[in-house]
Amino acid sequence: MRRIVLLRHGLTSWNAERRFQGQADIDLTETGVLQAKAAAAALTAYSPVFVWSSDLTRARTTAQYVAEAVGREVVTDPRLREVHVGSFQGLTHDQAVERYGIGPWNYGEYGGESDAATGKRMAAALTDATEVLDDGQTGLLVSHGAAMRSGLLTFLGWPLEQVSALGALANCGWIELTDEPASWFAGATWRMAAYNRVTPIS
Repeated sequence: MRRIVLLRHGLTSWNAERRFQGQADIDLTETGVLQAKAAAAALTAYSPVFVWSSDLTRARTTAQYVAEAVGREVVTDPRLREVHVGSFQGLTHDQAVERYGIGPWNYGEYGGESDAATGKRMAAALTDATEVLDDGQTGLLVSHGAAMRSGLLTFLGWPLEQVSALGALANCGWIELTDEPASWFAGATWRMAAYNRVTPIS
């Protein structure tokens, strides 16, 4: 069995304020650092053979704690960036509702990136990750909540309309995808084995 772990970055001040970050480059708070360290300690059990990360600071910082814990180097990939939220960037959730009405919103209509475009680039990165994994190996990708959900759905071939059914990912929550061996009822395929696993911090 092969495994991919998709890890969301730790808490930022904009997360705490429920403010749309998109591709704004915001770093972790002290709490975010604690979350990243806790996730890193938990994820050592998976012994990832690589750690790829979005090139945005909040993800790279999170990835660095994991990489140090497992003895790997961080490789950045801009395909793992958060969705570009266009004119939503910097707004709080309440401000966005006041200005644009209740979501879900297609950011592509507001100078940003659509869920479909985000999902396509994220799924491409996931596919590349699967191609460098051998049997029994785990790869770890550090990214962002909205991008991870769109990428997951696209990679698995699920409708993007299902995104709201997944629910929001916690800061430093992770998704596990496994490539199960072929069985009598299906050939080998990637499946979601876990969603939004979190290591509590003290």
